[in-house]
Amino acid sequence: MCSKTLASLKNRFFIFRWPPPELHGTITKLDMPKLTKRDIVVSISNQTGMVQHQVFDVVQRTLDKITDSLANNIPVELRNFGVFQPRLTKPRVGRNPNQPGSSFVIPPRATVKFKAGKIMRQRVEKLSRQLKEAAERETKTEADGQNGE
Repeated sequence: MCSKTLASLKNRFFIFRWPPPELHGTITKLDMPKLTKRDIVVSISNQTGMVQHQVFDVVQRTLDKITDSLANNIPVELRNFGVFQPRLTKPRVGRNPNQPGSSFVIPPRATVKFKAGKIMRQRVEKLSRQLKEAAERETKTEADGQNGE
């Protein structure tokens, strides 16, 4: 590549750093990465010593079985984790914001309801307290910053 092409590429791409340095150390929804199926497979593989292909197959078959059961209107209960239940939404009236006055009926459709188990609820409740405290600290520092100006 010529230097002119490299210079144009440098102008098009920039480094985006998230979260900003001032948010490091605080727990917010945006600065937490997602847990993926791949992450689960690698973690289980490292803990058990099993080959990743075997672990992936077990995880995928588990998820497929859960999906098949829900598709056949069979609730899935995983003790201490939660319950997945297929349910039918009620028909409701919808409106198009681009065409005021026009309304239409949104037909019922099948969805999945999840109810967290006792242990999961307790562990996530600890997180909600931490997030609440972090938000309070953030608003306090913002208020202090505005008062100092």
